[in-house]
Amino acid sequence: MVRTGKIRTDWSARFGQGDALPRGSGRRVLLHAVSVGEVNAIDLMVETMQSAEFGMEPVVSSMTDTGYRRAKSLFAGRCEVVRWPFDATFAVERLLDRVGPDAVGLVELEVWPNFLRSCARRDIPVAVINGRLSERSHRRYQGLGPIGRRLFSGLRRIGVQDEVYAERFGSLGLPPDRIVVTGSMKWDTARIADEVDGADALAEAMGIDRNLPLVVAGSTAPEEHLLLREAVPAGVQLLCAPRKPEWFEAAARTLEGCARRSAGTRGSSTGRFLLDTIGELRAAYGLADIVVVGRTFVDLGGSDMIEPVALGRPTVIGPDVRNFEVISKALIDAQGVVQTDAADLGTVIESLLTSPAKGVDMTNRGRACIRERQGATHRHAALLNAFLGREFVQ
Repeated sequence: MVRTGKIRTDWSARFGQGDALPRGSGRRVLLHAVSVGEVNAIDLMVETMQSAEFGMEPVVSSMTDTGYRRAKSLFAGRCEVVRWPFDATFAVERLLDRVGPDAVGLVELEVWPNFLRSCARRDIPVAVINGRLSERSHRRYQGLGPIGRRLFSGLRRIGVQDEVYAERFGSLGLPPDRIVVTGSMKWDTARIADEVDGADALAEAMGIDRNLPLVVAGSTAPEEHLLLREAVPAGVQLLCAPRKPEWFEAAARTLEGCARRSAGTRGSSTGRFLLDTIGELRAAYGLADIVVVGRTFVDLGGSDMIEPVALGRPTVIGPDVRNFEVISKALIDAQGVVQTDAADLGTVIESLLTSPAKGVDMTNRGRACIRERQGATHRHAALLNAFLGREFVQ
């Protein structure tokens, strides 16, 4: 935390302190989304839970600084947002006292032993929603043996994204009747549109030339900036949006001569731009001629590729997509994205720039794939609602 600057954080909240939340009229569900990606995934989930059909009162928690800031921004005026504490019993108990949940939904996979024990003592049912378990994580939990099985035994229900994940969770000792395939909520959060609010303003503020092609690389990792700089052809602009704030400075050094959004600089003699802010990536995607999805060319598991596809942008992904196994496979099978390795990235970008019809066909296929798979959010809301005394319908 010292090395990355995260030592400057809200320490009282990390130890569970804070005011008790006022109660509304609905049954309260704590939704825990660890970071930005999971926070974005539950946008529609919050709305669905608050609908007349379910009448639940969601409270969103997040652990990371960026996730917490995103949640505060996204859910302002919509629901309460709290910081997830360290997994010490006294901190967890404080959080539960403050929030007073009737049920808990852990987004994707956030199982903490002290939190689960405290919920069990209070008879608060806990479920995993939008559940996924990568092959690497699966091996690690299996290696824990009885400890891993005991940890997962505290979960009343797991809503998983597909049958592969269901099998992995089942192999950890969970009874089959606790596991249900509900699909991925990320499909539902995709807003299919040709125009994006804020895109024109972003281009004007950064001095992006609308007459020249633009490659937007979203959620990038430090090792990818040099790769992207070398892969983008001459005369083509490049905008990089690093995944984490602590990566901004190194990215600026690699992208020599770049215009930085945070500095208010406008225009770049090198045609390079750095989106070193949080919450503007969608607007940047709206400007792109081609999108390259970050963290897929390094050993970090990838980033979400649904949003640029939904916006009709030809989308390129790298080989490492293990955190998005279900989504990437569906889009690759539908020919809705192009997957390549680092060595061929430049060739793929140039091919898409010189063959616009190929990009149009690819995005049409990708959008059709998205539409076919939507509906998981409602199923997850129903799963949580079952804990509150109403029937769960798969």
